[in-house]
Amino acid sequence: MLEKYPVQPAPDKLLIDLHYLPCLDYMTGLVQTGRVQIEAHEQYQKQSYRNRCYVLTANKVDVLTVPVQHGVRHQPIRDLRIDNGQPWRSHHWRSVQAAYGKAPFFEYYAPDFEMVLRRNQPFLFDLNLELLTLCLKLLRVSTPLNLTECYEKTPPPGLFDARSRINPRNGPAMHLFYHPKPYMQNFGQNFVPNLSIIDLLFCQGPDALQYLKSERMKE
Repeated sequence: MLEKYPVQPAPDKLLIDLHYLPCLDYMTGLVQTGRVQIEAHEQYQKQSYRNRCYVLTANKVDVLTVPVQHGVRHQPIRDLRIDNGQPWRSHHWRSVQAAYGKAPFFEYYAPDFEMVLRRNQPFLFDLNLELLTLCLKLLRVSTPLNLTECYEKTPPPGLFDARSRINPRNGPAMHLFYHPKPYMQNFGQNFVPNLSIIDLLFCQGPDALQYLKSERMKE
């Protein structure tokens, strides 16, 4: 039985960084928020969800990492280029197919994801934004994504600052919005929480949105 963790009730206005195929903690906060500001003027941070996601394969939880070009120190996130000299796109899609090819809703959602991943997008930020927009469309969530116009270390009152608070180093007791609740996954008998949103979509299909909405804790 999963332990219940105290998590942050979803805010009315959310400021958050942009992730690659975000985890369920990220998506839970996003779908329950009326207004979302995406941080577009931060500096890139290594070893974060900005260029990685986690999926469940037959043998283990696997990390999919988008390789990036490293140049000037403290690279602005909008200027960060993907290292498309590496065959990462083919690797990611083969991994997704191996992990979810037999999932109940793979055939319905896979073509949309494959189209985006196969496109030769040069910038990480643009790739992440396109994928996040697709995820919200498939979830049938109409919350608009607004980009910040400048970087503010301290955001205005009333805007919940979630930047860098959802990251791979967080343990299960450090979920910001997500309250783990088992759903039927493609492999194994032990539920693995907080994977990429594609795990939930491919396994739960149209029920994915209700799952994310039900994660809100009572205030």
